[in-house]
Amino acid sequence: MSRSFWTGNSFFHGQFATIFAEPTGKPQQRWINEIPNDGLIRYRSLFNEERLLITTPKALGEVLVTKNYDFVKPALMRDGLGQLLGVGILLAEGDEHKLQRKNLMPAFAYRHIKDLYPIFWSKTSEMIKAVTSAVRSQEPSPGSEVTKAPIIEVGEWSSRATLDIIGVAGMGQDFGAIEDPTTELSTTYRKVLRPNRQAKMLGLLSLFIPRWIVRRIPVSRNDDMYNAAKTIRIICRQLIQQKKQKLKAKDRRDDIDIISVALESGGFTEENLVDQMMTFLAAGHETTATAVTWGLYALCQDTSSQTRLREEIRANLPSIDNASTPITDQELDRLPFLHAVCNEILRLHAPVPITQRQAAKDTSICNQFVPKGTRIILCPWAVNFSKELWGSNAHEFRPERWMQQGTAKTGGAESNYASLTFLHGPRSCIGQAFAKAEFEILMAGLVGKFEMVLEEPEKIPEIRGGITARPKDGLKVKMKILEGW
Repeated sequence: MSRSFWTGNSFFHGQFATIFAEPTGKPQQRWINEIPNDGLIRYRSLFNEERLLITTPKALGEVLVTKNYDFVKPALMRDGLGQLLGVGILLAEGDEHKLQRKNLMPAFAYRHIKDLYPIFWSKTSEMIKAVTSAVRSQEPSPGSEVTKAPIIEVGEWSSRATLDIIGVAGMGQDFGAIEDPTTELSTTYRKVLRPNRQAKMLGLLSLFIPRWIVRRIPVSRNDDMYNAAKTIRIICRQLIQQKKQKLKAKDRRDDIDIISVALESGGFTEENLVDQMMTFLAAGHETTATAVTWGLYALCQDTSSQTRLREEIRANLPSIDNASTPITDQELDRLPFLHAVCNEILRLHAPVPITQRQAAKDTSICNQFVPKGTRIILCPWAVNFSKELWGSNAHEFRPERWMQQGTAKTGGAESNYASLTFLHGPRSCIGQAFAKAEFEILMAGLVGKFEMVLEEPEKIPEIRGGITARPKDGLKVKMKILEGW
């Protein structure tokens, strides 16, 4: 275990000042390549509380697979996320988690996910048409001396599209966010998933004061969170009740959305289904929207890859303007460069930069004793950038690393644990296949239809915190409609 001398270390608060000042996961991203270690980097946070950053495949395998139930989500983290996400599969522990995962697995099996591709394609087409209209509304009229290219904030559009997709594919309900950004659910999520300074200060207070007290502090952020959780829970419950009535009226199940499959299992109470839907709605749409935002950022920086990807898309997929011609998994499988680009984006820009575990009992990692209560840091933004795992060009956007012989699934890394974006083992993201297919189809539609460059190519986006790491001020892109597809 590394116990190297730390620069900027506080005798009382360890590396907390550095961690608090920088975007989540950024310090750990440096440390994994700067500090020699054998799988664990030990550092201290507020009040000198010990943290263990997991850095190697062997250590990750123990925490995520062979000893995964030795490590649980910290109570503070569960309480904070649970208000908005519900206590669904993401936050359940132990036997409850095993049961929930078993009952949900059929809904996320590949044979079911591929049936959702037409929904992904249809909603992508709807978004492309809406964005096209937004671009055309900014284009100069004939004879005008105005030459400024239309500018679109792509993060907002990606959120609206992914909310609609999880609505239809997850619950059989179109929330209409693409058409109208002022719908109740869309505005609710937009308000609470964009944390402000007040939210950050309340999070800091929670380290000193019980969260139930912090939630009662009379500030607008607490009101927003309470009202949002109440609104989302009511909407989810109403949709589940409607779905149950609809299923009762049918002799056979022909709905393919996730909630219908979950209801068919008979393994969930209504209240637990509400929690699952709250989890899928918030985590599902926000993470994919974040990936799309960073994906367009990466391709705006690498215009040659953008052009190459567009050529592959246009040569193999039907026009996005005609959503009545759905695509299949076989068609998507014929796009190796799309897969490579999306895998590289998910490596370099994992939507969730860091997550934590806590030792539920005295245990060990790589033969190092780990006492009960120790915080374990799982950091995709560190592991995915490890030069030990990815080579000297780990920080570079290189889709080609996924296109060499035998590297389509590993990117050339020797271990699957080199990519931590979806975690691994029993606590891995159950919606991984759903998210990757949705992400690839959204990227195919956008890149196939538009030529894109950043409004400010030299500006490095400031990252905001929250459930995911997104550009603080959104991502503004100059978009040019390309005909012929």
